[in-house]
Amino acid sequence: MKNWVLFFLTFFFGLTQTNAQNRYSTFEIKAPQLDTIKKIYVYLPLNYETSNKKYPVIYMHDAQNLFDAKTSYVGEWKVDETLDSLKANVIVIGIEHGNSKRIDELTPYKNEKYGGGKADLYLDFIVSDLKPYVDKTYRTKSNKSNTAIMGSSLGGLVSFYAGLKYPKVFGKVGCFSPSFWFSDEIYKLMENTKKINTKIYFMCGDNESETMVEEMIKMEDIIRNKRCDCLHLTQMAIVKDGKHNEKLWAKEFAKAYLWLF
Repeated sequence: MKNWVLFFLTFFFGLTQTNAQNRYSTFEIKAPQLDTIKKIYVYLPLNYETSNKKYPVIYMHDAQNLFDAKTSYVGEWKVDETLDSLKANVIVIGIEHGNSKRIDELTPYKNEKYGGGKADLYLDFIVSDLKPYVDKTYRTKSNKSNTAIMGSSLGGLVSFYAGLKYPKVFGKVGCFSPSFWFSDEIYKLMENTKKINTKIYFMCGDNESETMVEEMIKMEDIIRNKRCDCLHLTQMAIVKDGKHNEKLWAKEFAKAYLWLF
């Protein structure tokens, strides 16, 4: 099962097509840590141009799959349609994945079989280069309580890791179908974390893999031993018959956004 999941991660996420402009714009920015130029997708709320407000920001991975089915072989999250329907007051910054380098960028530790383990460089780019540019260019609420990071699969893994590594930057984490199986080191990191005040939304389907639900519950249990449930900082959803795909993540995105914000 895990071999199939990795095939999905590497092959399908690596296929992209021509960008179609909808409710988002794009720009490019140097990512010196990764020796590349990253394409960034930007969603602005409906009232952005007619107001002087500042807005919270969600940083999301795999930008090709967030807004437009034409840029993703496997369908889209429908982030812009969903947030428009909610009249959400939030900015979304989507970071294009690195195609063949996606596994390297989105994994904090190496896997003996699949490699990876360069997420520290990827997150340094987000924190040191991308976020300062976004905060300078757009009207953002830049403090941690108004800054979220969110993704699915390996994107869920790296989002969770980001919340632990940069607790003063990311105060909210959306962790969909997280690939905790990639390395047991992520559990050790959580166990060795003395204090965690990050707000975390866990979600997965019960028809993704043989171990997905078990692994997510294991991580939540470690967190619950670190802090009181009375703080209401963790939410977990297990979707009946949910599979490892954009259809599930699109369906559950609104619930995660509303709980986190």
